[in-house]
Amino acid sequence: MNYRHAFHAGGFADVIKHIVLVRILTYLQEKPAAFRVLDTHAGAGLYDLAGDEARRGGEWLTGIARVMQARFTESAMPLVAPYLDIVRAFNPQRELNAYPGSPLIARALLRPQDRLTACEVEPHARKRLIDALRRDTQARVVDLDGWMALPAFVPPNERRGLVLVDPPFEQKDEFERMADGFSEAFAKWPTGSYLLWYPVKSRRVTDGLVRHVAAVAASGRPPGKCLRLEFSVAPQQAGSGLGSAGLLIVNPPWMLATELKTILPELEKPLGQGGAGRFRLETPRP
Repeated sequence: MNYRHAFHAGGFADVIKHIVLVRILTYLQEKPAAFRVLDTHAGAGLYDLAGDEARRGGEWLTGIARVMQARFTESAMPLVAPYLDIVRAFNPQRELNAYPGSPLIARALLRPQDRLTACEVEPHARKRLIDALRRDTQARVVDLDGWMALPAFVPPNERRGLVLVDPPFEQKDEFERMADGFSEAFAKWPTGSYLLWYPVKSRRVTDGLVRHVAAVAASGRPPGKCLRLEFSVAPQQAGSGLGSAGLLIVNPPWMLATELKTILPELEKPLGQGGAGRFRLETPRP
């Protein structure tokens, strides 16, 4: 597996992940106290949709391009509008040429008192991210492996915030590393919010990760809550591209599940490939 950000920029998995990211950060903004975002596998920050990597897969054409043209109901539109507005801000000529990755989306939602720590070890991607955030006093790019950063940077000084874990899944043990990394970080910061992204290729592997994360969250003091979201755009077939991806949200905002029940049905048609997509939203048991 290889889900390096540049090859999948603006695809359906990005759309789902970033809508959830924006909703979580919007809730963090409601209290005046500062918060921090830790992005453990940040990527390059901004992606040229006409570049070789994005053009190779063309996933944005069936992802963000469709969602930008979709018509949302009066109940869903206010929930997705902040995300769409951020994407539009990087495309001032109205033509879709660029897509912001997680660190730039998070940066767009920081208030003056908030901070971002973005980790990236791949030299080319790190340089591009540094260029995108150059001279930004609220954002720090760290040359550190995300699995090392996950326990090292929690809890943040702000004691409020979100940890985003979105690795490229280049190694066979990435699911195990995610489970272990989350366990170690949660033990140090059980009151933080966590957003874990994963590809759905093996039901056995993904179910194992979900059970582990839910059990660790439930063992916290106080016990943490866990929400599971999976979105499929096409039936999974051997040798095919990514057709389904998931998110585990630990300590989600209290209204997030209700909001997602409004948003997700309206994404099934525009994001579906060869038919409508489908989603799964549940509170997993340990």
